[in-house]
Amino acid sequence: MRVLVTGGLGFIGSNFILRIIDKYSDFSIINLDACLPGSNKQNLNELKIKNYSYVKGNITNKKLVERLVSRVDVVINFAAESHVDRSIVNPRPFIDSNIIGIYTILEAIRKHKKKLIQISTDEVFGSLKSQSAHEKFPFNPSSPYAASKASAETLVKSYTTTYDCDAIITRCTNNYGPRQSPEKLIPKTILLAEKNKKIPIYGTGKNIRDWIFVLDHCDAILRVLFKGKKGESYNISAQNEIDNLTIVKKS
Repeated sequence: MRVLVTGGLGFIGSNFILRIIDKYSDFSIINLDACLPGSNKQNLNELKIKNYSYVKGNITNKKLVERLVSRVDVVINFAAESHVDRSIVNPRPFIDSNIIGIYTILEAIRKHKKKLIQISTDEVFGSLKSQSAHEKFPFNPSSPYAASKASAETLVKSYTTTYDCDAIITRCTNNYGPRQSPEKLIPKTILLAEKNKKIPIYGTGKNIRDWIFVLDHCDAILRVLFKGKKGESYNISAQNEIDNLTIVKKS
C-alpha cells in the first residue's frame, strides 16, 4: 500500500509512520510536513529506508498536494494547528491549516479517486459535565482550534455525501508518549519536576480527560484503515479518565 501521511513530523504522525514501518515493511510512505509549530524534524531523523520519503510543504499547496495524492492509495491527514491557547491568541493559522488545508486535500482525493482518513479530535464535542460522547454526539467546540476541526469534519462529510468520496473520520482523546511536544501537560510536568520547578495547574486541576498511549491510538487508526467503512466516524479512547491534578502527581 502507498500512503501519504500529512503532518508526519508531529507527535502522533511520526509515531504512526514508525508504527506502519514496524508492522508493514512493504508499505511505501510519503511524509508531507510544513515544519510549522508542532513539527520536529528530529522525530524521524533516524529513519533511513528506501520506502520512506519526506517532502517539505503545506497541505494548502494545491499543486503539491495533487501531485502527491496522485501517487498514493490513501491519505492520512494528521496535519493541523492543534494548540488551544495559540488558537485563542491568533485563530487565523488554524483556519488556514485545519479548514483550507482539508479542502485542498479533499479536492485532490476527489479528482484522483483516493481514500482519506481525517484525524480529528474529541475537542469538537466541547466540555462534557457527565456523559461520554458517542459518534453521533452534537458538536459544541469551545475554542477556535476545536471549531476549525469541527468545520473540517463537516467538510469531509459533505464530500462523502455530495461527491461520494471515500473518506473516514477518527476522533481521539488526549495522547501521551514518546516524541510529544514539551509544551503538553505530561512532558512539561516531567521536565519541570526534574528541575525542581513549580508545576502550573490550570484552574483547580479537576478537569477530567481521557488519556490514551499514542501507539494504541496508532493501532486504532490502522484498524480503521483496514476495517473502517466509507463515510463513518470513529471515536477512539482508552476509557482512562483522570483529572489533571492526578496526572501531575503521577508524572
